[in-house]
Amino acid sequence: MSKLQASSVRSSIKVLLKESSLEGQREGLGKKRNFVETIELQIGLKNYDPQRDKRFSGTVKLPNVPRPRMQLCILADAMDVDRAKQLDEELAFMTVEDLKKLNKNKKLVKKLAQKYDAFLASEALIKQIPRLLGPGLSKAGKFPTPVSHSEDLARKVVEVKSTIKFQLKKVLCLGVAVGHVDMEEDQIMQNTMLSINFLISLLKKQWQNVGSLHLKSTMGKPQRLY
Repeated sequence: MSKLQASSVRSSIKVLLKESSLEGQREGLGKKRNFVETIELQIGLKNYDPQRDKRFSGTVKLPNVPRPRMQLCILADAMDVDRAKQLDEELAFMTVEDLKKLNKNKKLVKKLAQKYDAFLASEALIKQIPRLLGPGLSKAGKFPTPVSHSEDLARKVVEVKSTIKFQLKKVLCLGVAVGHVDMEEDQIMQNTMLSINFLISLLKKQWQNVGSLHLKSTMGKPQRLY
């Protein structure tokens, strides 16, 4: 049972979209942006002790891609290098030789992890990643998603871009991208409701662990949902 009224979530999305729109800027609600703002679901938890309680982690695939401009890189064997080159989507690639050049240097691996939002890896390489790079990508929470030669690479890219991760670390605040301001209201609504329901399923006491929920565009004011 959701504690959220779909209608109130929808009206928050309307306000948020209006603020970031040209109409909203004309009415003085927001400033002109030179980029497409991401919409983030911000979560405040309560009745949780990150030291003692089991820290949860879970990923869910959203029906609509929340961050189309996400920077992806595939750690690729020869066949996947060719496949990556043929994609219309921007997909950077690195070969085993490129990875060996990093020489397990922690600073270089950290820099690589910061450069991209997410990684894919050819199935044949996935077991070699810890040996080639050490634990750097895992520590950054960006261990590559495996992709086999029989899978459609373009579809896999979309899947990775559509997947969000909820992970409790040391603080009781979380944020995940659920959309952007150029999306249709219904698309943001679908993504938001699915994200919230999935989050609730991860929590030990479900709604009793939720202190607050807000939606916020990159430059906009937070809209309180709960």
